[in-house]
Amino acid sequence: MVFKKLFQALTGSGSKEADSNKAASADPITYKDITITAKPLSEGGQFKTAGTISQSINGELKSTEFIRADNHSSFDAAVEHSVNKAKQIIDERGSSLFDSERC
Repeated sequence: MVFKKLFQALTGSGSKEADSNKAASADPITYKDITITAKPLSEGGQFKTAGTISQSINGELKSTEFIRADNHSSFDAAVEHSVNKAKQIIDERGSSLFDSERC
């Protein structure tokens, strides 16, 4: 059931329940020519670390989404942690970030 809710939250499919899990997106920021958009998920009165990492490569927009188990009591704290987590992902994966067929 938990995986179903996470999938629905990511894809935007499913019931009104999935829509209620979505919180607002923060303003995008640029880090190493890659765009980070924090999109914390609202769940049980808290916000889960989540977001999108995207970059235009040869005129094609590539993006990947991430969700972490970290919960925060405020939207702003979740945004800050989501941005930091995205930077960590970018630093760790480097140019291979958009190599997978998921993007």
